[in-house]
Amino acid sequence: MAQALRPNTAGSLFATDGRPHPVQHAMMAATLLLGAVSFITAMFDNLHLLSSWTGLVGIFTGAYGQWISETTRERFFLILGLGASGVGFFLGMAHGGLFGGLW
Repeated sequence: MAQALRPNTAGSLFATDGRPHPVQHAMMAATLLLGAVSFITAMFDNLHLLSSWTGLVGIFTGAYGQWISETTRERFFLILGLGASGVGFFLGMAHGGLFGGLW
């Protein structure tokens, strides 16, 4: 009857294993921040340098974060950041690219 006393957190998005993961949380926060900046700046044609570079860095930080993540919550927010980074990166590339207008 020990199972009846434990709460069912297996299906919860915010379930955690009860241990701190400072590196994983830092990667998650960095990916979300870079993804947000990349996605927002991708809406403006003249900010393609910022959008494409933050998107590229966000893709790499998100990929590494996925590799070292340990909980579902970390993976969920990393995928959100990766998606935003990818959209921002590709729109930044379409508007001028990583070095567009500098050469």
